[in-house]
Amino acid sequence: MKIFKNVKKSEWAELLARPTKSLVDVLVTVREILDEVRIRGDEAVKGYTKRFDQVTRASIRISEGELSLWGEKTPFELKEAILAASRNIEKFHSTQLTNEEVIETMPGVRCWRRSIPLNSVGIYVPGGTAPLYSTALMLGIPAKIAGVRRIALCTPLNKKGEVEAPIAFVANLLGIREVYGIGGAQAIGALAYGTESVGKVDKIVGPGNAYVTVAKELVSREGTPIDMAAGPSEVLIIADSGADPSYVAADLLSLVEHGADSQGILVSDSERLLTEVSKELALQLEDLPRKEISQKALSESRAFLVKDLDEAMELSNTYAPEHLILAVRDPAAIASKVQSAGSVFLGDLSPESVGDYASGTNHTLPTSGGARYQGGVSVDTFVKKVTFQELSRLGLTNIASTVTTMAYGEGLAAHARAVEVRIVGKGT
Repeated sequence: MKIFKNVKKSEWAELLARPTKSLVDVLVTVREILDEVRIRGDEAVKGYTKRFDQVTRASIRISEGELSLWGEKTPFELKEAILAASRNIEKFHSTQLTNEEVIETMPGVRCWRRSIPLNSVGIYVPGGTAPLYSTALMLGIPAKIAGVRRIALCTPLNKKGEVEAPIAFVANLLGIREVYGIGGAQAIGALAYGTESVGKVDKIVGPGNAYVTVAKELVSREGTPIDMAAGPSEVLIIADSGADPSYVAADLLSLVEHGADSQGILVSDSERLLTEVSKELALQLEDLPRKEISQKALSESRAFLVKDLDEAMELSNTYAPEHLILAVRDPAAIASKVQSAGSVFLGDLSPESVGDYASGTNHTLPTSGGARYQGGVSVDTFVKKVTFQELSRLGLTNIASTVTTMAYGEGLAAHARAVEVRIVGKGT
């Protein structure tokens, strides 16, 4: 990692820039795929599945029998781990579905808000070299808790033409019966536009590669909402002189192995700590299966020496990381100063990987600075917050002059008369 010592705040923005690459070629390809799926439906989806995944199937939809058969191939130990994680995720997210009280804003004027589940949601679960069955849990559980009526899950098939066993197991576990063996931009197009086999959904959620991300952004401009535009994974670690260098290095490596475009940021007020972490990174990197990917990601990562932890937190809030680890002696004190972060991990014994899998919090989080204005996926992602109001005769009388005065002030006479007709009857 490149180390920067006591740099000026005016230089932070440049040094904290995320790795970027041109998406022009991706954009052109994705636009073509989406247009083809919109026009030719299943035929286009099957064609792209054969072209990109080398898989040919008569049916896009996976039968319940296939799901059950493939899910049972999941090793027993992994099944038990998935069950334990699902319990924690459900326990954490179940507290997010609350009933809000009715508020009387003035005598006779009652207002309230109710959470209404979306009718249909499309869940995208990545496959490939790292099939993310954990993502199926993170998206499926809050959707079920919210009460979404229809959940359609899309995931690419493996070279055997099957849904990866753990993903099939999770789909069965959550009772998701509508599963499609399609990935990439063609899956996003199918969910957004609908095909002969895939029904159009009200919202699309889930991470993916550049093609999936661009596809989600394009369909969102056309009227299909998405959870967020998920970019490469990122972590920022604030570590003081008391932090364990081996823990810090392990946390950095656990993040950057996601992909060559992932980024780790280390911030410390201890130059000794930065040096020791660099040594640990070299040692731990040697036997990692994804060593080459991690090395490339580390080349775009940064380490900063700052004057104190207050400055470290200021730098973190400027970066707005997807994951923030507070490897300091008093994490609770510094945690109160967090303003922008997707998910926060406090202390030496809270590695980022527990949030990725099983602590209960959601791992679908804002990247690329998105934490400045939004949080991660939750039950709220799958509901609409609808407001209601009910006025009595007393309430309408009490509020009438306020409404009519404001309406006439804006030149909207019909607004005012909609109140007046109820108070004094029809005017001339």
